[in-house]
Amino acid sequence: MIALGTSPIAAYAAELAVDGERQPVNVAAIAMFLAFVLFTLGITYWAARQTKSAAAFYSAGGGITGFQNGLAIAGDYMSAASFLGISGLVYASGFDGLIYSIGFLVGWPVILFLIAEPLRNLGKYTFADVASFRLRQAEIRVFAAAGSLATVALYLIAQMVGAGKLIELLFGLPYAYAVVVVGVLMVIYVTFGGMIATTWVQVVKACLLLSGATFMAVAVLWQFGFSPEALFAEAVNIHEKGQAIMEPGGLVSDPISAISLGIALMFGTAGLPHILMRFFTVGDAKQARRSVFYATGFIGYFYILTFVIGFGAIVLVMGNPQYFDANGLIGGTNMAAIHLSDAVGGSLFLGFISAVAFATILAVVSGLTLAGASAISHDLYASVIKRGQADEREEVRVSRIATVVLGFVAIGLGILFEQQNIAFMVGLAFAIAASANFPILFLSMFWSRLTTRGALIGGVTGLATALALVILGPTVWVSVLGFDEPVFPYRYPGLFSVSAAFLVTWLGSITDHSERAATDRAGFEDQFVRAQTGIGASGASEH
Repeated sequence: MIALGTSPIAAYAAELAVDGERQPVNVAAIAMFLAFVLFTLGITYWAARQTKSAAAFYSAGGGITGFQNGLAIAGDYMSAASFLGISGLVYASGFDGLIYSIGFLVGWPVILFLIAEPLRNLGKYTFADVASFRLRQAEIRVFAAAGSLATVALYLIAQMVGAGKLIELLFGLPYAYAVVVVGVLMVIYVTFGGMIATTWVQVVKACLLLSGATFMAVAVLWQFGFSPEALFAEAVNIHEKGQAIMEPGGLVSDPISAISLGIALMFGTAGLPHILMRFFTVGDAKQARRSVFYATGFIGYFYILTFVIGFGAIVLVMGNPQYFDANGLIGGTNMAAIHLSDAVGGSLFLGFISAVAFATILAVVSGLTLAGASAISHDLYASVIKRGQADEREEVRVSRIATVVLGFVAIGLGILFEQQNIAFMVGLAFAIAASANFPILFLSMFWSRLTTRGALIGGVTGLATALALVILGPTVWVSVLGFDEPVFPYRYPGLFSVSAAFLVTWLGSITDHSERAATDRAGFEDQFVRAQTGIGASGASEH
């Protein structure tokens, strides 16, 4: 799940990077993954023949339905980290894993419902289209592109390192080979198929993951007569923590951390450029709302499954010595779901789940790469450098070149960071999305007094505060830099950095009496009417 970047799940990627052990080559897993790759390359070939315009490349021509887009958003959310990480959390801590599996669901749909419709009505390809709608284009687009690229780069590095280690663990492939395979495939998907291919890769992956997780959960419950009570009772008997696994309060114990985590999950998700881009792939605001509705349903269902899978692993894996070595569970607690797949479905199903985990990573990095390439070609090149005068074919060509460059950079950094603790990178990506991207996007849509100056200094404040607090916090200051005590005591900076961004944006705007400020405020009424009614918004055919 992309949204858990600031959670302990992010640390699991680092755990994999440090403790991963290469397993014997899993032939069934490789065969199934090759089948997935061939199928998705076929989709890319089909998509490439339809990607003739900038609209098709950036937003699939606005022709994706709300149901399909909901599946694709769910595909973005349901990453390998969430599938393995949450089930591992439940396996290790029991009920407390629930805070990560469904806790964010109460928040992010509200935020996305709030912004989905105006976002679709105001924007075209990237969220900078919306943030700069009535503000000064060049400055806001440069800032938005910088925020997008920083978020994408940090997230991409973490995904590539996690992918390399996970694939090394599951498939028995050397780390560097795994990183190169992921990098090359994501470049092919995005360069040739654009948003159409990326969307359908996400849809296919979401269907596979939901199917696999459903089978595992049903197989577990079947052994207990489909009685969750019987499953939980047996888990309490087996787990070393006993009854404590059914009690909350172990993972996030202080209220400030809990609030900060909640803010990061809600606002960080609503500030992620590759999630926001998805709302431009549908035809109108109605389909955008449907996207959120379906995505919420799919994601909620998936996390309920991970809860069952986690408890199933306690019962069926924890007591089975074949999944343990001298260091404990083979591969660490992240591998609980993988071992459970072997326990309930044998080696063939283990291969299927391993292939799905690989496919999941591939789909997520493709979405990230497209968002980064769009920020470069649409926001920086076409809108700032060419001042809106770029030829459409030229813009798409720049985007494809940017995709290839991002692919090489991602592969290089993925190999370079192999031995590094990369957990903080995902946390930092979410902190930037929540503290720099979201406040500007939200206020530009709903606050009439926002000015260009206020947006810029508020955004920079949020960005700087998030960076500083993550570095000074326990995740980097203690775990990476090796100091004994953190300067900033909390792992999650969201409460402070997001508050600072909103406060400084407000202060910078209300004290701005320039001519530009008057223009910015005068443009709000027209923008608000379009945001709420869709009058003047581009339709699917124009996208």
